[in-house]
Amino acid sequence: MSAVAAARAPQRAPRQAPRPTPAPPRLRLVRPPAQARTRVPFVLTCMAVLGIALVSALLLNTSMAQVSFASSAQRTTLSRLQQDAKDLQAKIDATSSPEQLATAARALGMVPASGTGWVRLADGTVTGAPAPATK
Repeated sequence: MSAVAAARAPQRAPRQAPRPTPAPPRLRLVRPPAQARTRVPFVLTCMAVLGIALVSALLLNTSMAQVSFASSAQRTTLSRLQQDAKDLQAKIDATSSPEQLATAARALGMVPASGTGWVRLADGTVTGAPAPATK
């Protein structure tokens, strides 16, 4: 072949040697840990948290019941005191009525005035028709 023919001929890539397949990984025996981890601390922690939550809920409920009882007692006392105040106001109104005042004045020996008069403080003059009270 000539150089021209050789140039025209397709060139083949050189053959590569087949790759060796990797060897499977070697398995080895793993020893267990010296002390196996237990779940006891986790379970005890969960039980402690639940116990604390239960006790705190119980204490909160008891405290709320005590406050409710004290509030109810205070409301009862307030209602009783308001009723007493109304009773005393009614007694004051009854004793300050004109009929009661006239009766109390007669019991003290007072008599009704027959005439009325007024004193002017600026100059000391008396106006109206004052008259002495008679029995």
